Amino acid sequence: MTSSPAKKRAVLLASLVLSVACAAPAFAQTGGAGGGPAGADADAANAMAASKPAATTKAERKAARKQAREKKNAELKQLEAHGYQPSRNDPNYPTDIQNAQKKAGIGAAASQ
Repeated sequence: MTSSPAKKRAVLLASLVLSVACAAPAFAQTGGAGGGPAGADADAANAMAASKPAATTKAERKAARKQAREKKNAELKQLEAHGYQPSRNDPNYPTDIQNAQKKAGIGAAASQ
């Protein structure tokens, strides 16, 4: 059983198309000043260098999370003191929390 030349060309063409299609995303990702891999590496190095000063330690992130949680809990306590009941199944949900925010002076509701 021998393959016809047309079948061989079709298989060759299909493999060529697949190889080009697989390589196209790799070329699309290598942008930058140089346009090649060196430009992409330089861009990645610049991005990492720019992010280093903003890097925080684990303890700083933990302290920030703790502070945010305390702020959120304090705000929730204020809303509850001004009539908001989060455990209640209320069909008027947006308006009751908005009214509690107005009374507490916390700020505008997220839906506005």
